[in-house]
Amino acid sequence: MSDVNATEKYKDRLFCYIFGSEEHKDWSLSLYNAVNGTSYSEPDMISIETLTQVLYMGMHDDVALMLMDELNLYEHQASFNPNLPLRMLQYIANIFEVLITLQKKNKYGSKLILLPVPKLFSFYNGTTDKPEEMVLNLSDSFPEDKRAESDIQVRVRMININPGKNPDLVKKCRPLEEYIWTVSAIRENRKQRNIEESIDKALNDMPKDFEIRPFLMANRVGVKKMLLTEYNEAETMALFKEEGREEGLKEGIEIGIEKGIEEGIEKGIEKGVQKGITKATLENIQNLMETLKFSAKEAMDALKITSEDQKEYASQL
Repeated sequence: MSDVNATEKYKDRLFCYIFGSEEHKDWSLSLYNAVNGTSYSEPDMISIETLTQVLYMGMHDDVALMLMDELNLYEHQASFNPNLPLRMLQYIANIFEVLITLQKKNKYGSKLILLPVPKLFSFYNGTTDKPEEMVLNLSDSFPEDKRAESDIQVRVRMININPGKNPDLVKKCRPLEEYIWTVSAIRENRKQRNIEESIDKALNDMPKDFEIRPFLMANRVGVKKMLLTEYNEAETMALFKEEGREEGLKEGIEIGIEKGIEEGIEKGIEKGVQKGITKATLENIQNLMETLKFSAKEAMDALKITSEDQKEYASQL
């Protein structure tokens, strides 16, 4: 795969680029074996079924792997998201729709359609401390006194892949171990360097015996753009959230004079944070348009902005 092709895949995150690659199904199989406790050895057994943004208007999973009668969905999380079961429910429904369409099955017919068993995973490497493993349940979104009555349940196994977490599992998948090293190196470099220099140093310092090194170096331009997009998005969003919180606090005090201090501050902070998020998103869109020469649509797709929200942001650009 050339740098040109890698650059065209700017929408992907590095995790998806490594473990969702048709070129390296052996890495996908290694991750599959690690999380499922299996020992399959034939990469061609894996079928990559990842949805694309083009098909589903900005909503897509990171990696979906099919092996015989199982469908594994993998989502990478750089920040904790308790709504992942809801998103996974939407992803799996879309994948099932694609599969039955390709197989020309009739979901309105009298014959039972056999489906692969979904197994849902999240790989978390955010900076907020979380347990080595936890299960996220869709039922947590329902009123507490009604959860037992739900006819739908979705469970996502969240695996913490920060350094020192789940060492036994990580050791079973060398590409995952090397991915963790790469992210950790960039974070460490950020303490003294800007993000571009931090990425360059991490790639330059990557041990020569890493399995993923030749692949990343051969596609360095595209990989670097992925990382720049990802880190700029995360850091700018965090910055503007904090600025929005400060602005909201001031606004809340003013509102508090009329509606009561506690209520006013709460509403002001909420409003300020939302303004900060909007401001950060617009800034990210404009940065991508200027630095990577994206159109507004390409920039918003890269930031995973839904089609509905894209209309609102487009009117403000």
